[in-house]
Amino acid sequence: MMTRIWFNHWFSTAYNIMGMIKEDNPDSYIIGTNENHRSVLAAKCDEWYQEPALKGDEYADFCLAFCRDHKVDVFMPRREMLAVSRRKADFAALGVKVMADDYETIAMLNRKDLAYQELSRRGISSVPEYRIVTTVSGFAEAYDYLKERYREVCIKFVRDEGGKSYRLIDNSRRGYQALFKKQNTRMTYDAIYEALSEKEEFAPLMVMPNLSGNEVSADCLKTSRGPIILPRIKDSSRIERLCFREDIMAKIREVLDAFPLECPCNIQFKYLDDTLYFLEVNTRMSGGVQLACLAGGVNLPGIAVNKLLGIDREWEIRREERYVTHAEIPVLL
Repeated sequence: MMTRIWFNHWFSTAYNIMGMIKEDNPDSYIIGTNENHRSVLAAKCDEWYQEPALKGDEYADFCLAFCRDHKVDVFMPRREMLAVSRRKADFAALGVKVMADDYETIAMLNRKDLAYQELSRRGISSVPEYRIVTTVSGFAEAYDYLKERYREVCIKFVRDEGGKSYRLIDNSRRGYQALFKKQNTRMTYDAIYEALSEKEEFAPLMVMPNLSGNEVSADCLKTSRGPIILPRIKDSSRIERLCFREDIMAKIREVLDAFPLECPCNIQFKYLDDTLYFLEVNTRMSGGVQLACLAGGVNLPGIAVNKLLGIDREWEIRREERYVTHAEIPVLL
């Protein structure tokens, strides 16, 4: 029986997720929408539409109407996931299964400070030191405090996706040597102070030590057979390493146990020296889930869709340390 699956405004690497779902569920029929009508995802979809530029409840209303009009069985949201999750009961009334966790959980994890507080409350020690500020004087005070204790300090807004607001405070990004540094995520203290000074009070900003070591990105899904956990260690190259070291696995299990997550998620940690710190939980599949699945020999997107449909699929992870990367290929639009 054909299952009609809708992806709304995903990032381009969902091209791989769509392919994996079709591979595991041959009867899947993929519907895609995006603000950009020339998105590469169109090449992987059975139906394709440009979607309107809406936000919040207006966007959720659009999604409900779209599901009804296009007879959607499974909705896999990325855009406006918080607004969609708040209306899960309305989607269920249409017979639509939404691959999103409950609103309360997503709302907490979308606020990095609330997630850190919950982990701290549970005594999980992998939370880095941080300060939350909303005024320029608060920023100055937090920076002075952390700069005395750590080599580097960074900032990011509490509500963020994909690290768009992350900035490393780098006071050496002037002069000739600055030409050899990537500048898009670096700002001087003075430049940040000046930018924040434009607002008497700004959105909550997290000031914390810059976790400058390798990243651990774990693609996870809870199943009746236990959790699928696929941790990738990422450095500055494009080559990633699937690694099942028990100290890493234990930290991932701690976070999975702390939050009632039933849909796919991506848990991120970063090293500072030899200490692995919790960074965030993305309540969706990551842009690199296909790398983890290839190295681990398990089709997490396919299993996740079947779980949502009430189908319990067998799986077994190839628990070997393996290196994986990706090569870009041309796609005609």
